[in-house]
Amino acid sequence: MDGQGANDGTDVRYCTTDAYNPGSTYPCVVPSSGTYYSYWKHHYLGISGTFTKVNNIRWYTDGAIGWSCGTNGGLFVGVRDSGDNGAPMPTNYEVATGTQGTTGDYMDDATNGHGYYKDQTAEPADASNYTSASPLTVDTTDHTSAGDSKAIVTQVKIASDATQGTQSDETLTWIYDEI
Repeated sequence: MDGQGANDGTDVRYCTTDAYNPGSTYPCVVPSSGTYYSYWKHHYLGISGTFTKVNNIRWYTDGAIGWSCGTNGGLFVGVRDSGDNGAPMPTNYEVATGTQGTTGDYMDDATNGHGYYKDQTAEPADASNYTSASPLTVDTTDHTSAGDSKAIVTQVKIASDATQGTQSDETLTWIYDEI
């Protein structure tokens, strides 16, 4: 399996523009008051190779995102009220929007949010809640040929008491069943 998404799936940098690899351009900004957001990012698996079936695709963190994003800030993931939490690709891919260089639109915003998640009663969840013991169900489809899995959509929420600057690297892990 090849990790896919914001770029090649190995390194992702959250920022305030819709770019797969922004480098240090358009960094996330700490607001003087209120809350800012990164632009959201889609992450999915490119399913390839020799297999009969791939399914039960899940995703998790180490349970302790070490970023200083301020009160109630952090890394968030879009979730659904029921069923798979992943957005079918490419059908539900949505370009992230916001005020470039300042803040992204919150993925749960009633007007400018991500169409696959904004009308759910479930709000985006703290990614730290998903661990190896309790991963997020992304895609239960039986994939029997090469293609893309459903995508998780993630976004960083930044409060006014966050610490500006480069944050530590974090590992986000995918697991799946393969026959």
